[in-house]
Amino acid sequence: MAKLWGGRFQKGTDRFVEEYTESISYDSRLYPEDIEGSIAHCEMLVRQRIISEEESKKIIDALKEIKREIDESGVEIDPSYEDIHTYVESRLREKIGDVAGKLHTARSRNDQVVTDVKLYLKRSIREIMTLIEDLQRLFVKRAKEEIDTIMPGFTHLQHAQPVSLALHLLAYYEMLERDRGRFNDCLKRMDECPLGSCALAGTDFPVDRGFVAERLGFSGVTKNAMDTVSSRDFIVEFLAASAILMINLSRFCEEMVLWSSPEFGFVELSDEVCTGSSIMPQKKNPDVAELTRGKAGRVVGNLVSLLVTLKGLPLSYNRDLQEDKEPLFDTVDTVKGALRAVYLVLEGARFNKSRMREMAGEGFTEATDLADYLVRKGVPFRRAHEIVGKMVLYCIEKGKRLCDMSLDEMRSFCELVDGGVYEAIALEKVVDSRQSLGGTSRKELKRRIEEICAQRGWSL
Repeated sequence: MAKLWGGRFQKGTDRFVEEYTESISYDSRLYPEDIEGSIAHCEMLVRQRIISEEESKKIIDALKEIKREIDESGVEIDPSYEDIHTYVESRLREKIGDVAGKLHTARSRNDQVVTDVKLYLKRSIREIMTLIEDLQRLFVKRAKEEIDTIMPGFTHLQHAQPVSLALHLLAYYEMLERDRGRFNDCLKRMDECPLGSCALAGTDFPVDRGFVAERLGFSGVTKNAMDTVSSRDFIVEFLAASAILMINLSRFCEEMVLWSSPEFGFVELSDEVCTGSSIMPQKKNPDVAELTRGKAGRVVGNLVSLLVTLKGLPLSYNRDLQEDKEPLFDTVDTVKGALRAVYLVLEGARFNKSRMREMAGEGFTEATDLADYLVRKGVPFRRAHEIVGKMVLYCIEKGKRLCDMSLDEMRSFCELVDGGVYEAIALEKVVDSRQSLGGTSRKELKRRIEEICAQRGWSL
């Protein structure tokens, strides 16, 4: 196939070089955006009287026909087409002849490709944000169901203090809310239309960039043509937001893997998200959670890949920038899949309330509350901390829990202890005593759930 840029060259491109340099095998997914952008550009050209109305009608009608054909049959993946932009223009030329060449007036592939990617990414981010919101809503729903479920809270993966399972689940709601905010910020910063920047310096045709931006749903236009065609920080920002999201999802999946093991026994995962072993018939493996945990590394790698590609590039456009698309497309697909996967894991999870409560009483999780009890009796906190530490050591030696100590045993460490100590360190009391904003008391958790539902307009 004749190259769009072939006039300068005497020899054709080597077949291997065509295969080495092509991007149509993966950027073909941009065909809706490429055609949408081309139609808007064509409408601007006729509006500015750069081409005739007759020429514009031929071009737009043919572009819409090409879109219908690709929708039905897909893109012909041939390395000689180089990329999706060349493919669409070549098909246009086949349909309407030389008038097709007028579409490229006041436009370069450099500003065209950035426009296509921005349109694609804007749509993808909105889809991802919807999936995040769906998962957030499920976390809140499951939290509401588990307000009365008491479990050990952990630091250093050691038992720390008893908490409501709802507090643990709502922690992921808050993580996802920050993720949603990052994607929304990313969306705002990329909302400038590149068309009209051309190769790197703008155009001498009387284009109306504002019209094209409005037609394509952008809030404005880019301000510097050289920056427009050479920068990919909007993709880097998306990849960074995606990497953080995947790390947050991975942390939840790690807990599902741990909690579903016999050593924890906190959760039974649904059969739909687990697999078995080809040799061990008893196995029920949390594969979906494990794979999502693994895919987090893949997305982090995509971010690093593009950062390294951009690190040493001089302005303006360089062919290296073609390497932005594979990590971008892979990340979009991976993030969407991971959000759906985690939704299924959480939706089918059955939490073992009795086991969680049993473990909440192990590991001296009420020790801080015993120290706080002594503080309310007038003991300075550092002294109370030391006293309770000695009580814990005593219980370890005797094979007891703090609540198993007799009143006389406790008083041997501090004479201020009285019979009210047992109520002060009861699990339900300990959990409900933490009524500070963001705390684990059932009253505070119910308030937060109601607040979230009111803010988001949810009815659970």
